This record gives sequence, C-alpha cells and structure tokens, in this order.
Amino acid sequence: MKRFTIPAVLFLLFCHVICFGQKDKLTAEKQKHKVICFGFYNFENLFDTLDTEGKRDEDFTPKGKLTYDARVYKEKLGNLSHVISELGTELSPDGPAILGVAEIENKSVLEDFVKQPKVKSRNYQIVHYESLDKRGIDVGLLYNPKYFEVIETGKITPKLFYDKKEKEGVKRDTVFTRDMLWVKGKLDGDVVYVIVCHWPSRRGGSYLREGAAKHCKEFIRQIQEENFRAKIIVMGDLNDDPVDKSVKLLAKGSKEEVKKGGFYNPWFDLYKKGIGTLAYRDSWNLFDQILISQSLLQKSEKSYYFYKNSIFNKSYLISKGGRFKGYPFRTYSFGTYVGGYSDHLPVCVYLIKKI
Repeated sequence: MKRFTIPAVLFLLFCHVICFGQKDKLTAEKQKHKVICFGFYNFENLFDTLDTEGKRDEDFTPKGKLTYDARVYKEKLGNLSHVISELGTELSPDGPAILGVAEIENKSVLEDFVKQPKVKSRNYQIVHYESLDKRGIDVGLLYNPKYFEVIETGKITPKLFYDKKEKEGVKRDTVFTRDMLWVKGKLDGDVVYVIVCHWPSRRGGSYLREGAAKHCKEFIRQIQEENFRAKIIVMGDLNDDPVDKSVKLLAKGSKEEVKKGGFYNPWFDLYKKGIGTLAYRDSWNLFDQILISQSLLQKSEKSYYFYKNSIFNKSYLISKGGRFKGYPFRTYSFGTYVGGYSDHLPVCVYLIKKI
C-alpha cells in the first residue's frame, strides 16, 4: 500500500478544499456572466487519403509507408471530434465558439471533421486558405455561428529566407511555410480579431520563427492603427515556448508588464512550472499558446474580457505505455498506427461578459 506522510495528507486535504472553493467560485461566476471558449488544437497531420500533386503527402495514402487508409482517416476524425466535443465544456457547454487548428491538409478534411456526430450539432463553419507549405499542411479556423459572425478574412504570408553558403557566395533560398490566417468578426456584438499561426519548425533555426513573429506583429500594428483598442487574439503552434524570443516579441508573461497595445501570455507561469502541451526527450514544451491583447484584460460592464486559460489534458490523451509513455497519445508511433489523437494537447481560454 502507498503511504502518505502527515504533511502529504494535509497537502492533499488543502488541495481538496481549494478545488472545491474554486468550483464554487466558477459556479458563481457562470451565474453572473456569459462564458465564451476559444480553443486551439494541433490535429497532427490530418490528411485526406489522396496523393495530391505538388504536396509531400505520399506517406499519408493507402500505399504510403504509413498505410494511411480510409479506416485510419475515419478513426482519426472520430478521435479528434471526441476531444473537441469535450474541450471547454467545463465552463461553456457548447465548447469552443472559435477553434483554431493546425496541421490540416486542406478544406475538405475540415468539412469531414465538422460532420462528425460528436460536433455536428454545433454547425461549425470553416475559414481556410491554401498555403505554400511543402508538406502540404495549413492552419484553419472553425467557428460556431451561434456566437460568432464573420466580417472579413485573409491570410498573412511570411516572407522568410535561408542563407546558404555556396562556393559562389551566399545564396538566399525562400522558405515556404504555413500562412497565418486572420478573421475579423462579431462575438455577441464585440468586434474581435483572431490570428491563427503555425510558425516554422525548430529544424529551421530560431530566426525563422522570429521572422514569422515580426510579420504577425506588423499585421497587428496595422489593425491597431485603425483602432488602438482592437480586441485581438493570437493562437497557434508557435514552435517556441513562452520564454523564447519569438514569442516574447509579441507578448509579456505578466499582466503588469503589458502596456496599451501590447499582449499578455497566460501560459508563461504554467511553462515555468514544467507544464506543457507536447513532450520531447522526456521534457515538456508549451508550443500551443493563445495570446490576449491588452484590450481584453480590462474588466468591462458591456463587453468580453479574459477570465482564465487551461490545457486540456484528460487521461485518455496520454500514452499509457511504450516508448512514448506519459507523452500525448499520437496517431503513429515510429511508423506504426497506434490509434491515438495528436502529439499535442489542446488549449483554450475563456472570455466572460457580465449579464
């Protein structure tokens, strides 16, 4: 039998009391406020089963090395929809009003996703643009029209380059990476901008992600030139942690440090505690983040403002055995289909508005 010391028991009792206190507080908050959930999830290579010309998707076909066939595709859609059916429902029964996604091949896979029985009733609508990413993966945004009305959409194409040393000198090669997607819309009357990102991988060097961050920041500057108090949310797989330079170019880890026009990163403290959304070499990273503009930090009598954030880490999303035990439960393990969900955990933030 496992034994607990007296201090350990007291600590557990303390946590028990705190948890109940928090639950009561949340219940009270819900009675006084409308609660809206914004989520983000890296779908980890949600490809269709077709070999599309110009895309490096051969592995994700029935004859490819992963034997990615209709059965696998159907099960993956079902798994992902199960996660989204539960994400954010603790405080918002309809789940995410807005969901950003990464690592999706095209619009058709999102069309198949929103038809899944566990999320079909939400009537999710799709915003998607094809990007020039060589792997053939994009970002996308799903929104529930019950809560959100789209006004305008577009994309940000980062112009990034590698400098390669050759005999003739330095040659500059273009990096084809994921576009950033932006959407302007009305959230129950409030005008809100959402930017969905999937910044370049760590294999390409930090300067590429810093370049993507600068493009994102420049787009935000253009929004704020028209409306300095614009409500803006940046979400995505940033391929960097909250403490890395690229992310710090956009957001501060402390509310007190956020100036007008700046952004708050609510994931900073979680990362400092060793909590993350993906694991690599037995340590956690927190690449999946949602950043909040200063205009959403101010409590208001009439509009939405930031309440809290969370990582969705239900036990079924964690591998129970094998080499990746304790890691997020992925779809494939070393080329073998294991039937998981994603190698990332989803995240969400809650905005509230007084009734």
